[in-house]
Amino acid sequence: MKMLRYAKRFQCIPISGSVRALHKDNRTATPQNFFNYESMKQDFKLEIPEYFNFANDVLDQWTDMEKAGKKHSNPAFWWINGKGKEVKWSFEELGSLSRKLANVLSEACTLQRGDRVILILPRVPEWWLTNVACLRTGTVLIPGTTQLTQKDILYRLQSSKAKCIITNDILAPAIDAIAPKCENLHSKLIVSQNSREGWGNLKEMMKHASDSHTCVKTKHNEMMAIFFTSGTTGSPKMTGHTHSSFGLGLSVNGRFWLDLTPSDVMWNTSDTGWAKSAWSSVFSPWIQGACVFAHYLPRFEPTSIFQTLSKYPITVFCSAPTAYRMLVQNDMTSYKFKSLKHCVSAGEPITNDVTEQWRNKTGLDIYEGYGQTETVLICGNFKGMKIKPGSMGKPSPAFDVKIVDGNGNVLPPGQEGDIGIRVLPNRPFGLFTHYVDNPSKTASTLRGNFYITGDKGYMDEDGYFWFVARSDDIILSSGYRIGPFEVESALNEHPSVAESAVVNSPDPIRGEVVKAFIVLNPDYKSHDQEQLIKEIQEHVKKTTAPYKYPRKVEFIQELPKTISGKTKRNELRKKEWKTI
Repeated sequence: MKMLRYAKRFQCIPISGSVRALHKDNRTATPQNFFNYESMKQDFKLEIPEYFNFANDVLDQWTDMEKAGKKHSNPAFWWINGKGKEVKWSFEELGSLSRKLANVLSEACTLQRGDRVILILPRVPEWWLTNVACLRTGTVLIPGTTQLTQKDILYRLQSSKAKCIITNDILAPAIDAIAPKCENLHSKLIVSQNSREGWGNLKEMMKHASDSHTCVKTKHNEMMAIFFTSGTTGSPKMTGHTHSSFGLGLSVNGRFWLDLTPSDVMWNTSDTGWAKSAWSSVFSPWIQGACVFAHYLPRFEPTSIFQTLSKYPITVFCSAPTAYRMLVQNDMTSYKFKSLKHCVSAGEPITNDVTEQWRNKTGLDIYEGYGQTETVLICGNFKGMKIKPGSMGKPSPAFDVKIVDGNGNVLPPGQEGDIGIRVLPNRPFGLFTHYVDNPSKTASTLRGNFYITGDKGYMDEDGYFWFVARSDDIILSSGYRIGPFEVESALNEHPSVAESAVVNSPDPIRGEVVKAFIVLNPDYKSHDQEQLIKEIQEHVKKTTAPYKYPRKVEFIQELPKTISGKTKRNELRKKEWKTI
């Protein structure tokens, strides 16, 4: 039998029982895939082949292992909707169904290799099938959150020149309204029980599609996916990833940070529109042959989380700090998470009180990780190493991470600077290629021999990294990255707003929320302020994605500005955080 060519490299390495547990609960501390941090860094080597396709070189190889009885009996995919419906696929079934969808894309939609496909779906099985089908056809996947507005979707369609969009009943009317403005869009697929004029019904089309499909032979550096990511100035950027940058690069996440094996069941609660779903709901677990668990939850609800962790054999749980913060505020005494052995968090810094409460209630530590849409795991807390509360841990094996100054010089321990990843003389493979159609922005990320993350931090004497602040004013609320420029643009469209500035503001539940400082037009200064705040908030919800609206609003006489007229957001931010 033909053995795994790439997935085999990511399988667990047997660990002796001599690795010392750092916690009373041995489930927590003993790594499955490595001995300790030093050995992990030293032993990690990954060759990048000329041709690589995750569907063919990893998923189909797990299918072969499965057929030969050489893989754990776990399914590849396990989905529930909380109302009794359940879907389980083996790797073989995942392969068969994804090949059907691949034929829909290449035949019915006449998509060619390199064409771009926008995917906007909630946590439904078709989201995963589309991910794999795009790999098989060599089409470029562009995920989007279901909270995108009509305006957001129009921008993405026009900027990306996508030829196909896949969504559901809820967003289809908005897409129909803007489709005439998108000259490249020629295929619309809907995931629905009902038909809709001008749309292909994906479920029906797959019923009639063949499951015989030959995966395209993609070069490792071909574009695989584009993720729109927010910045403080201008519109969202298109972050380009290749077949190797995520398909191979995320092996460090799956093997080391998540510490997955084929016997694990991985549940990641990230929104399907974000790169974190690619991280922990697609590539990282499947690289390791683990089961991807998914729960269709329209909104985060603690009781449902507790029930799911209790009822299903979930071994690894990943969620945003906001989610953990909400969970620990609830009574958990009646729930037992018998299978759970590893908890991780990413998206924003997690506070010490949350980690302590979670440990007290579950006996499990939360292993924080740090990365970006542009990267795989940059730093992380790994099993078997001491966790320093508040630290993002140590560099992952994928990168040489340093703290650098304004000239790109490496700074000594204890000195604050920019978090950078060494890209010269050799660019690491877990890094994005470029911001599509934006060479100036791409160039701005380079300083000397380093890619500059845009975040500030420092490294202590023990090699642990500590996050200090975001250089670019990005707001991280409930795991979502929010660019002030987008919110300010929406605010300024309201007739009452003369000027506005948006910053992050502390919040006991979400960590931080969007706060808007607004200078009113003279005609509105006499209006009822409470009512006006509600009107402005509703306006922003309708103009941009609802999660971006300012939960706090303050009316001020004027905004602080530099001599050149730029708003001093840092002054407003300091005002918000000075009492913390």
